[in-house]
Amino acid sequence: MRKTWSAALVSLAVAATTALTAGAAVPDRQDPYHHGRLLARDDFRHGTGQWRTELEQGGSVTAKDGVLDVDVPAGASVWFERPFSGRYEIDFTATPVSAGGANDRVSDLNSFWNARDARSPEDLFATARSGALADYDYLTTYYAGLGANYNTTTRLRRYVGVAGDRPLVYDYTSPLLTANEPNRIRLVSDGQHVQYWDNGEPVFDYTDEHPYTSGWFAFRTTFSHFHITGFRVWRLGGGHHA
Repeated sequence: MRKTWSAALVSLAVAATTALTAGAAVPDRQDPYHHGRLLARDDFRHGTGQWRTELEQGGSVTAKDGVLDVDVPAGASVWFERPFSGRYEIDFTATPVSAGGANDRVSDLNSFWNARDARSPEDLFATARSGALADYDYLTTYYAGLGANYNTTTRLRRYVGVAGDRPLVYDYTSPLLTANEPNRIRLVSDGQHVQYWDNGEPVFDYTDEHPYTSGWFAFRTTFSHFHITGFRVWRLGGGHHA
């Protein structure tokens, strides 16, 4: 599926070059959708009031000066308080910090989305979780791990709410993280169609016959340090199911 999308992007790039030569408008070859209404945002200038944090062994999660700083020695999930449903897209930029700090391990830019806890499906926060990864086996959710396992794997999982069962959908060795380099992430939830983009390139393009279409979003990591900026959630227009 990634090869198919890559080929499509190459074709669009050629078309864009031709359009430039002819003086015509150039389509946005990186975005098959157009954004509708803005559903949520956080510019990280007014604290973490829109988020709930689950930390396995402490650490810090702070928001100021336009940056959400996640600096943790073990598992951490940082949940947006509001759930989303229907056709939507989540955008943000995350930079793995490597500056000599105790937790500056370049690894594990992970996300949960359309998450519900099987023990309290209508209220994610009615069930306590410790921040340890095994606690999240009870979720029904999509889970993407970019540069996980000490920055060696990039995977998509579809959790089914059963302890010890984390079904793997895709398992890649690229793309991975680069120290102090930003990753512009886009998560698309469009009915049966799920996408994950990194820096304008499609990473996962998954058709789910039994999709998760609503739930909560979280930044997830472990033993790492990230700066996150520009969180946006958009209603989708156009695309696969216009």
